Amino acid sequence: MRRVVITGVGTVNSLGNNSKEYWNNVVGEKLGFSYVDKFDSETLGVHIVSQVKDFVPDETIEKKELRRMDRFTQFAVTAANEALRDSSTKFEDLDPFRVGVIIGCGIGGLELTQTEHAKYLEKGPNRISVFYIPMMIANMAAGTVAMRTGFKGDNFATVTACSSSTHAIGESFRKIKDGYLDACICGGTESCITEFAMGGFNNMKALSRSDRLDRASIPFDKERNGFVLGEGCGILVLEEYEHAKARGAQIYAEIAGYGATCDAYHMTSPSPEGDAAARAMVNAYTEAGLKAEDVDYINAHGTSTGLNDKYETTAIKKALGDHASKVKINSTKSMIGHLLGAAGAVEAIITALQIKNSYIHRTLGYQVFDEECDLDYCTQASIKMPVRTALSNSLGFGGHNATICMKAIDE
Repeated sequence: MRRVVITGVGTVNSLGNNSKEYWNNVVGEKLGFSYVDKFDSETLGVHIVSQVKDFVPDETIEKKELRRMDRFTQFAVTAANEALRDSSTKFEDLDPFRVGVIIGCGIGGLELTQTEHAKYLEKGPNRISVFYIPMMIANMAAGTVAMRTGFKGDNFATVTACSSSTHAIGESFRKIKDGYLDACICGGTESCITEFAMGGFNNMKALSRSDRLDRASIPFDKERNGFVLGEGCGILVLEEYEHAKARGAQIYAEIAGYGATCDAYHMTSPSPEGDAAARAMVNAYTEAGLKAEDVDYINAHGTSTGLNDKYETTAIKKALGDHASKVKINSTKSMIGHLLGAAGAVEAIITALQIKNSYIHRTLGYQVFDEECDLDYCTQASIKMPVRTALSNSLGFGGHNATICMKAIDE
């Protein structure tokens, strides 16, 4: 059986423009939140976002190229370049048809859509940019990374709302495990902090209306009132283990299992029963050859919304049984908010880094106990402990559930 390992990571998010900055700020328990400054949000009553500040696109991207890349694609190219540098290879020894690029995105170029729609209303359809469609479509991040790297294997975008990038990682894992690829660049990217997006999410009561940076994204806290909209990208290099071992690659962790299910219940609400989300977790650790009691840690979807945190807690209990009360759980969204289609990948990177560093970060902002969320969410302090097996969960609008199971590398 072919094993799959993570040999490179790259990210752009509100806690860092690279993975080292990101990790150091997570360990330092920094918050990536800021007050909305791109437009006047007072009429919305939403004050806080998780915005990438001082973003510098990768130096290999020329100015002409930048003008033809939406921000979410710029994020992806920059993070992918970092991940490849981190992996210390360009896979020149592999058949390019054996290296894939699978990058999820929940929405795509929404800010560009808003801009071009305004132009359309003012000047008519003939003034819409010729680059609008190819810049906006959600698959263009995956396509652009492939064009720049020359990788000709499986190439597509998973578009499953907030589960998009976890599905991308899971599908990449399967492609390598089952022998269709030898390596894959995968993850997710998103950039839609716009008045249009915030209006839509706010009208469905999904966004936090807190005006305190330390009490806006508070997963599992009884006073949680919505998520903080974020942007960014996470890219992982997955590689067949024997190939990675032969070239002496650094290995962060092994991806050993993947579960994907659907609630088949509601457009936006997770199922109260938690059966499908639980099955995704069970499928992931079972594929890894493990049992519930082998799971040390879960990086929860943990959005800080009333329904998600409650129903995810229910799902964890169903998936792990009596062991649920013993497992360590946290939510990285307590620091970086919700990156929508990029959330799972950015959280997968942190999960891998926690495995490698034997460290579980605290869930920040928590103050008020909720009797419906009664597991160990690491709310008091970060924990130094060996993490042998971890799950990373994503739950998306439409009922999409995705879980990946990671293990400390066992040679």
